[in-house]
Amino acid sequence: MKNKNQNPQFKTVASDFVNNAYLDFMLSRQAMMCTDRTIDWYRYILGKIIDWLVGHNVNEPEQISSKHIRAFLAEMAERGCADSYMHTYARAMKTFSRFMLDEEYISKPISFPMPKIAEKRLRVYDENQVRQILTACQDNRETAFIRFMVDTGLRNAEVRNLKWRDIEISSGVVRIHKGKGRKSRIVIVGLNTRRALLKYRREVDNSDSKPLFQTETGKQFTESGLRSWLCRLGKRAKIHITPHALRRTFATLSLKAGMNVFQLQGLLGHSTLEITRHYVTLLDEDLIDAHQKHGPIDNLLA
Repeated sequence: MKNKNQNPQFKTVASDFVNNAYLDFMLSRQAMMCTDRTIDWYRYILGKIIDWLVGHNVNEPEQISSKHIRAFLAEMAERGCADSYMHTYARAMKTFSRFMLDEEYISKPISFPMPKIAEKRLRVYDENQVRQILTACQDNRETAFIRFMVDTGLRNAEVRNLKWRDIEISSGVVRIHKGKGRKSRIVIVGLNTRRALLKYRREVDNSDSKPLFQTETGKQFTESGLRSWLCRLGKRAKIHITPHALRRTFATLSLKAGMNVFQLQGLLGHSTLEITRHYVTLLDEDLIDAHQKHGPIDNLLA
């Protein structure tokens, strides 16, 4: 049986670089209790970088220089890779290089500038668009899911992993077990969402161990299956719908409604306010309204 931790890209390469530094790094991530998804992410990204380095006759950690990483990133830019995609590779290499320095695979830091990510207006739905999506829902499952996502701001994986035992309909408390970073937390759903869940619950097997939101066959959604389902709903609503946009919508609408930013941070499961800031998108009309109320010149000359 093939070992999950073996990368097929390295089967013809025999070097201390691969056999020691890379494998040691992957073992360290497992020891840190990183999720399988995180480990797979490192395996894929670092696999590409190491494959490139070995292809350029860099076979030992000490041979890696800043110019190699800059050249690798420059090639990505020439291929038209997105800035965020390039940033992902650079971030993984930063982590790997720090590990190699700490573990004495290299004697000095590998310094290189991180690719800049352009500020982008991320997709978020306003109140009218949320109503438009809800109007396009054709059954109780779709209605309950959209209300639930806009009411909680859960991540794709978090909502897919929920079981019926994780929600208390009477109080609205939803328990997230091992969210991102294996952190647990609670979120809350309101009265209207709970009523929608009650309607949906009557139609499915709501045993404690069954998924909260189920496929037509009563199974847990896969990541791609959930996206395909939302894609079909989006076509009817004439709005591109993604779990992450629903999550940002929760954050933005909650803040507009007066939620404390620290409370929002806790509900989103963010470790810092800086991360929360990236999820909150102030709409143009909000900015205009804020300036009309608080603009210094208009208030000074009023």
